[in-house]
Amino acid sequence: MITLRKAVALGLCYVWPVSSIWAQQASIEPERPSAPVLLRPYSAAQVPPVRLANSGRLRELVRAGRLYLTVQDAIAIALENNIDIEIARYSPFTSAWAVERAEAGGALPGVPSGASQAGSVANGQGVLGSQAAAGVSSNGSATGGTGPGNATISQIGPVTQTLDPAFQETTTFSHRTTPQPNTVQSITAELISNTRVSTASFQQGFLTGGSVSVTYSGHYLNENSPTDVLNPSVADNLSVSFQHNLLRGFGVAMNARTITVAKMNFKTSDLNFQSQVTATVVAVLNAYYALVADYEDVKAKQSAMDVAKSFFTDNKRRVELGSLAEADLTTSESQVATSLQNLVVSQTTLQQQEIALKNLLSRTGVADPSLANTQIVPVDRIAIPEKDDLPALPELIQKAFANRTDLAAQKANLEAAEISTLGTRNGVLPSAQVFGAESHAGLAGSPRQVVAGVVVETPDPYFVGGTGAALGQIFRRNFPTERIGVFYLAQIGNRQAQADNGIDQLQLRQTQLTTQKSLNQVGVDVLNSVIALQQARVRYDTAVQNRVLAQKLLDAEQRKFTLGASTTFNVIQQQRDLVAAESGVIAALTAYASARVTLDRTLGTTLEANQISIADARTGKVARASSLPAVLPEP
Repeated sequence: MITLRKAVALGLCYVWPVSSIWAQQASIEPERPSAPVLLRPYSAAQVPPVRLANSGRLRELVRAGRLYLTVQDAIAIALENNIDIEIARYSPFTSAWAVERAEAGGALPGVPSGASQAGSVANGQGVLGSQAAAGVSSNGSATGGTGPGNATISQIGPVTQTLDPAFQETTTFSHRTTPQPNTVQSITAELISNTRVSTASFQQGFLTGGSVSVTYSGHYLNENSPTDVLNPSVADNLSVSFQHNLLRGFGVAMNARTITVAKMNFKTSDLNFQSQVTATVVAVLNAYYALVADYEDVKAKQSAMDVAKSFFTDNKRRVELGSLAEADLTTSESQVATSLQNLVVSQTTLQQQEIALKNLLSRTGVADPSLANTQIVPVDRIAIPEKDDLPALPELIQKAFANRTDLAAQKANLEAAEISTLGTRNGVLPSAQVFGAESHAGLAGSPRQVVAGVVVETPDPYFVGGTGAALGQIFRRNFPTERIGVFYLAQIGNRQAQADNGIDQLQLRQTQLTTQKSLNQVGVDVLNSVIALQQARVRYDTAVQNRVLAQKLLDAEQRKFTLGASTTFNVIQQQRDLVAAESGVIAALTAYASARVTLDRTLGTTLEANQISIADARTGKVARASSLPAVLPEP
């Protein structure tokens, strides 16, 4: 049987060195109780509180109120602090508990409760027991006769037996006063009895589809009837019973399907965790590069603002000298206002992007005042290599098939669904069980002489004694009872089982088609990602050329304006074209970075491309030191 700690340790390798900055950080792994062996199964595990504090790495990179980040630092901080990754870290532990729960099997009915045994006596024990044995009962009387005993059929459907052995013990004490309308047997109008009933049972289920039960019951009786030749008396019973499914609910594969699926889900939880890490890293990269682009956009808008102001100042002097009309000054002033508006929009966009990145890097988001008031300064810039050197498309598709964790998880889920259908497929069969039981009874008590007219009755010496005498009769098998039988149930039409199986099969076919659709989509996604990357490169090259040409046109138009061969409107139009060209370059840079990130995600190489250790992500403790340069750039 797999244990939670062993499953997590072997399946996910969660044990890793702890860095000094994380010495105070508690683990999220549930702690097994350390009680004695007999009490340990009944002590609850302790799950540590959630970790809401950010790692020390986040504060170490803050310099003079600014958080300087390289791409690698941003990823490392996200691996340590991102709350989505922290949530995903609990899934493997939950899956490990699910395996343990599945290995315990399903629930079986227990033995009767203590309330149903109150005041019960064994057949032939005392007045009430003698009446029950003779098939006679009086008003208000009750016995605890077991009836057909052990012949009750339970758990006949395809439900896994309880695989954890179960022990149950019930002891009841009762005092009863029963009116006797017929005093021939009891010789008393009020039968007063004191009883003590103890029942202990042990049950064990098996993956084959059967179970075994051992039950011991002891009845003690002391009553006021002068006709008892044994009073007080003890009546003990020991029985062994078994039952086993023959059709529905038969077979290890069928009964172990939930265990198999739980173990598969445990392995899949690691794939899902990697998918979550990949998604978070992609979000961080996109947010980081978007922030870099926003900084560039602010610079471009600030430069356009400076140009517009300078042009307005020059025109103002020309108006004062009388070489320029007043209307032209208004036009240049309007351009200053427009440039200011563009600058403010760019600055607010930068602030919004900064908030989005902070939310990815912190478990508390902007709720931490020190982080809320900290400006993020990205150190790395978007770099476009001279060429991408991508392999051929078939090779890229094969790489995606090999590396994509989401595809591996889908395949595992499909296999789990196929195993789960064993239940409804087996459930179509009729119910058939073989059952049997063997029980042995014993009776003993203190001897008494009963005078009935001229006859003096004394007990058989064989029944004189206490619990030891009764147990001796049991183990000598003096009074055996043996039963064996077969139970069979066939539903006419069997529509419910047929419908359940049909629905399950149809849903499985849908799952198979959905999985195949995802596999088919891989080739489309890879091709689209490659095309998007190529388009982004062409777009960037074109945008750079447009910016160079726009700058040349603006310079030429300004020279013509100085010579009086152009108008204010033409110069402002060229300024606007240059601003648009600058924005085009920045947008092209962002598009290329996003396309590169998307291609890595499509190929399943995001973690590899960014030198990310999944072991670090599991623990939330990144061993890699910061790559922040000694000389920090200005924002």
